[in-house]
Amino acid sequence: MKDKIERMRELIHTLDQAGRAYYQESREIMSNFEYDTLYDELSALEKETGTVLAGSPTQKAGYEVLSELPKEEHQSPMLSLDKTKDVQRLAEFLGQQKGVLSWKLDGLTIVLTYEKGNLVKAVTRGNGEVGEVVTPNARTFKNLPLKIPFQGNLVVRGEAVIRYSDFEKMNEEIEDVDARYKNPRNLCAGSVRQLNSEITALRNVNLMVFALILAQKDGNALEFDNSRMRQFAWLKEQGFDVVEHFLVDAGNVAERVKWFSEAISKNDNPSDGLVLLLEDIAYGESLGRTAKFPRNAIAFKWKDETAQTTLESIQWSPSRTGLINPVAVFDPVELEGTTVSRASVHNISIMESLELGIGDTITVYKANMIIPQIAENLTRSGNMSIPETCPVCGGKTQIRQTADVKSLYCTNPECQAKQIKAFDLFVSRNALNMDGLSEATMEKFIGRGFIREFADIFHLDNHREEIVEMEGFGEKSYENMMDSIEAARNTTLSRLLYGLGIPGIGAANAKVLSRAFQWDVNRIRSASLEELTEIDGIGPVLAQGIVEYFSNPQKAAMVDRLLKELTIQQEETTEEQTLAGKTFVITGSVRHFANRNELKSFIEQRGGKVTGTVSSKTDYLINNDTASTSSKNRKARELGIPILSEEELLGGAYADTSGK
Repeated sequence: MKDKIERMRELIHTLDQAGRAYYQESREIMSNFEYDTLYDELSALEKETGTVLAGSPTQKAGYEVLSELPKEEHQSPMLSLDKTKDVQRLAEFLGQQKGVLSWKLDGLTIVLTYEKGNLVKAVTRGNGEVGEVVTPNARTFKNLPLKIPFQGNLVVRGEAVIRYSDFEKMNEEIEDVDARYKNPRNLCAGSVRQLNSEITALRNVNLMVFALILAQKDGNALEFDNSRMRQFAWLKEQGFDVVEHFLVDAGNVAERVKWFSEAISKNDNPSDGLVLLLEDIAYGESLGRTAKFPRNAIAFKWKDETAQTTLESIQWSPSRTGLINPVAVFDPVELEGTTVSRASVHNISIMESLELGIGDTITVYKANMIIPQIAENLTRSGNMSIPETCPVCGGKTQIRQTADVKSLYCTNPECQAKQIKAFDLFVSRNALNMDGLSEATMEKFIGRGFIREFADIFHLDNHREEIVEMEGFGEKSYENMMDSIEAARNTTLSRLLYGLGIPGIGAANAKVLSRAFQWDVNRIRSASLEELTEIDGIGPVLAQGIVEYFSNPQKAAMVDRLLKELTIQQEETTEEQTLAGKTFVITGSVRHFANRNELKSFIEQRGGKVTGTVSSKTDYLINNDTASTSSKNRKARELGIPILSEEELLGGAYADTSGK
């Protein structure tokens, strides 16, 4: 008995830490599978011993709220739901009753209050009794109506979610998102609980309503024929997005669960199961509640399909933040209809808790039937070593501990994984112009060691099999990417110079340099400070940066290897250099050109330079609305800079209108 009580104490401590990290700090220190396993073990021990210890997660619905957001007590407690993984249990729960089966969304629960048609308050679930007021943030949710037709008092509950499609985009756009967020749920929680609603607005949060709590007008509650389905239909009429749901009974609930299980792979909203709610409102409410669960609803969690396999290796995948994530590589297995051979371990703490080692027998599953995870390590050899050098750059690594989580970092500031912006510039439209190589994709390639320098991009075909199997890729995506890479082998010197990321050298300066050195890359590489500063528009600072770049032995060797992959096309132009030495700024709409870039090219082909800001160095401002009072027009007039229309530019008015 003593040993069992001690084990319960250990479980409570472990689950409390995991819950606190997940709900309050938007991070994970163990998988959902591991949490559920430990929770079930604790529940079984409590039943066996007849003892429930203080602080047990089986007795509380959440954790204390710790933030600077205002707090508010809920009018009625927000309880957790009892759960099952047995479909037959759902049929037993219904008995002779009908129920409403819907997704159990994996986001952040919000209580919304409307008065006289206006949204007046939004409060998070918090610990079930006290939540955080996030009204300004809720007003930025993409699909939430701020005004509704109903002019009474309305209280609804919904789940704030970030869709998988938006999550993938934000993984590319949000700085350091790798280090802070592992899944849409964590990103959503961090977004909704922001102190700055402007940040929330950028995160594409959506609200899916799953319960009507109060609908009252003139002191009288609205009637919905005692039907949850009617409630949902009415909420849709008010403009809410309602969680996808179906009416079921004991006879067809298993068939509908199967439908959901097949639909989850295509579901854009994160879900971790289903909710079954009694259709008869009055009957459901008459059943009351336990200390923790309401009796009118039950949650169904997928019975995870697991497979046993052998751990082949741990690959260490660096990111732009310096964080190096461990990724388990194992013998391929079939899970939920797809072949799986890799799973993120997230950090050193989880790796150590699983005692992973090469050759270990592990079981794997797909969290929420989507994300591969390790469920258990059956042999626990613990023979895994932590690398002392970064797998990308060879720099020293360092183990850092934040709270109770240990993670591995690369300490080299010049690590290629940290220089993702440089690779992004290299493949951009004005540089080598390679399609299919987004910032996120290149980060994955760099993390796996496919790319260490620019020249490696042209040899991604060496990793064809691995790339085709990567999430988001396939044969067609791979072929399109490689076609674009092959096309980029034929390029111009100005594109190359811009793509190298030499400090201060933009697309315009790259063209000026190329023209000045007759499109000869070797002349530019060996140019002296004096030669460079003689070029109009290249001052001593830019010249110094160019000389330092090409005189750096590592960069020079890198450029040598890159040039072997490229054919530099001659950029000869037959255009007379009538605009040589002149600097232009373009503003407003264009008429004679397809867009501003085309007008910019017209000027540059004739020796001119285009900048974005009007200054004392500007010779002409081009604006078809020459009488405009825009800020650029006002600045030009203050400095005595001529303002030309396109017609005047094309007619050669620049030849005699300059007062400079």
